[in-house]
Amino acid sequence: MNHSIKQLVLACALVGCSVVGTTARADVVTLKNGDKLTGTVVDVAGGTMTFKSPVVGEVKIKMEDVGTFTTDAPVPTQLKTGQTGQPVTGGNATEVTTASGATIPLADVKTVNPPAQKWTGSIVANLAVVRGNTDTFDAGLSADAALRRDDAKNNDRFTLAADYNYSKTGTGTAAVTSADNWLASVQYDNFWTEKLYGYANFKYEHDRIAQLNYRVAPGVGLGYQWIETPKVTFTTEAGITYVYNDYESTGVDENISGRLAYQYTNKFTDTVSMFHNLEYIPAFNDPGDYLLTTDIGLRANLTKAMFTQAKVELKRDSTPAEGSLKNDLRFVIGIGWQF
Repeated sequence: MNHSIKQLVLACALVGCSVVGTTARADVVTLKNGDKLTGTVVDVAGGTMTFKSPVVGEVKIKMEDVGTFTTDAPVPTQLKTGQTGQPVTGGNATEVTTASGATIPLADVKTVNPPAQKWTGSIVANLAVVRGNTDTFDAGLSADAALRRDDAKNNDRFTLAADYNYSKTGTGTAAVTSADNWLASVQYDNFWTEKLYGYANFKYEHDRIAQLNYRVAPGVGLGYQWIETPKVTFTTEAGITYVYNDYESTGVDENISGRLAYQYTNKFTDTVSMFHNLEYIPAFNDPGDYLLTTDIGLRANLTKAMFTQAKVELKRDSTPAEGSLKNDLRFVIGIGWQF
């Protein structure tokens, strides 16, 4: 009997030690001011560590404030050369330590624990219906998706986008359509260095109110990714675009044009971000003949997947179809879903 009790006590002690050991295992970050956090190193990129703690949640820590960090198990690393580095088990503000005990300067590391490569994007819808003295119906739907691959085999990006807008005022035979347009675009970027890439894109556009039956615009060029961090991205592009316009009233107009563009995003907080884009396409044979598209907006997360968005968009065709205006200005507020 005593022997059985001893075996039971020993088994419980072993199980207890196993449980304590399991729960105690965690990544540890010690800051230069002496504070210590336990949890999980989500990633290290752009001079910032994303750390998730069961006590304080997910926090951003500047690497310059990190004294040391250790991981419970080796985590993958990607170097700025595009190669996969040795798994690391810790480091400090200036270097990381591999599982074999070697050190790598943090300046040579692009990402510690890089995220899985997958499609990301969003769908945004806006709707306004008014009935009474004024009858109006406004609806819009836009979607975008991107796949960024950055590994030993691939360093490229696919981007898809589509947009549709429709507005009508009045009822029956007195109804007037004030907006009916849509566009779709696709772009492929192939990175030759960490920041420089070549691109090929294609855009198809239709606008019934502007008497544009369709516009086809394929192009190629160069891009430069000035900033690519989890918080801020800034990209500029320059290239050549073939523009083919089929207007309802004036017929076909085509030209070879230049293309200048930039895209900027900034994540102010975990829930609020902004975006600003511009594309300028002037004809080589007449710089006064150009297309300009620009927008600026704010996005605020409501949940992890849902958000609200407000933006201002300007489209300008300097030589529109006869009887059409040069500028189209839109103010849009919508609800979206991100993935």
